[in-house]
Amino acid sequence: MNLSHKKVEAALKNMFVADALAMPVHWFYNPVDIEKAFPGGVTRFEAAPAMHPSSIMSLHSTLAGGRGVQQKNRRQREIVGDVILKGKRPFWGQPNQHYHQGMLAGDNTLNAHCARVLIRTLTANRGHYDKQRFLDDYIDFMTAYPPRHPDTYAESYHRGFFANLESGKPRELCAAKTHDTPSIGGLVTIAPIVFSERLQGVSLSEVKEHCLQHLYLTHPDEMLAGVCGDYVQLLDDLLFRDPDQDSAAILVHAAKNSCGLDLENLTKKSLDDRHVVGRVFSSACYITDSWPSVLYLAYKYAATPQQALLANTNLGGDNVHRGIVLGVLLGLITGEVLHGWFDQLSQHLEIIQEINALMATSITEG
Repeated sequence: MNLSHKKVEAALKNMFVADALAMPVHWFYNPVDIEKAFPGGVTRFEAAPAMHPSSIMSLHSTLAGGRGVQQKNRRQREIVGDVILKGKRPFWGQPNQHYHQGMLAGDNTLNAHCARVLIRTLTANRGHYDKQRFLDDYIDFMTAYPPRHPDTYAESYHRGFFANLESGKPRELCAAKTHDTPSIGGLVTIAPIVFSERLQGVSLSEVKEHCLQHLYLTHPDEMLAGVCGDYVQLLDDLLFRDPDQDSAAILVHAAKNSCGLDLENLTKKSLDDRHVVGRVFSSACYITDSWPSVLYLAYKYAATPQQALLANTNLGGDNVHRGIVLGVLLGLITGEVLHGWFDQLSQHLEIIQEINALMATSITEG
C-alpha cells in the first residue's frame, strides 16, 4: 500500500471512529451536562444515555424539514415513521428524548451510514461518482424496512428531501432549504468522492464539480458550497503533499484563505477549547462556526489524533459531524488508524470490507 492509500484508509476509518465516539453526547450544548452524564467526560465508546438535557427533538417536524408539526391526526403519511425511520416514530415528540436513543457503544449514526452508502455506490461504479446511482441507493437505504441503521433521528435535510419526494418533485430537485441547510453535516459524505476519484487521476476541478453536484442534492446553499470547495482543496493538499511538507502550514493556509482565520495567532493565546468552541465560535452545526472549529482542532491536535477526537467529543454541540470531518483531516495528516477504537466499532468488519473494496477500484483503475 502506497502512502496516499495509507492516508485514505486512515481518513475513512477515523471518520467512523469520531462519529461513534461523539454519538452519546451529540447536541449536548452545555459541557457541564456531559460531565453529569459521563463523569470525567467521554473517554471511550458509550451507549446513548436515556435522558438528553438539550434535546429539542420534540419540536422538529415529522412531516418535513425544520421545526413544526408533529402530526397527531394521521390523515397523511408522515415522513418520520411512514417513509423513513420506520418503526421509530413513537420516540418523537417526547421531552428530553435522546436523538440517538437505543444506540449502543460503537454504533454509528445515520449520516455516517449515508457515507457508507456512498462508498458502496462509488465501488459499484468502479470508483466514479454518479449522482443518479447515489440517489437510487440513498432512497433505497432510507426507506428500507426494517431500517438498515440503528438511528432514531434524521436531520432536517433528510426529512425535507423525502417530503419533497412524496409531493412528486423530481428527485434531483428534492433538496430542501431550512435554517440549518448551511451546516457541517453537508460535508460528511464529501471525502469518499475526493479520495476515490483523485486516486484514479480524475482532475481536481472535475472532482470539485462532482462534490458540488452531490452537495446540492441535499444541501443547496452557496456559502456551504464555497466551504465545500475549500474542504476538497484541503483534502487534496493533505493527500498529495510531499513527505517533508508541513501539514500545519497547509492548515494555516487553508484557514486564512477559507475563512480568514489566523490559526497560529489563535492557538498562541492558549485559550481553553471550550472558550474557542463555545464562545469564539458556536458549537452548533452552522458552517460559519463549525468549519473554523474543525480547522482549529485539527491544527492544535495534529500530532495527537486520539486527544483531538476526545476534545471534540467533550465540547458537545454538533460534535458528531465536526468529528467526522476532523477525523478525515487527522487521518490524512498522520496516516494512522486509531485501531484501539476502530476495532470496537459495532460494524467494523463490514466497514473494513467496504473501504477495501473502494480502495481496490483505485488500484485496478488508476
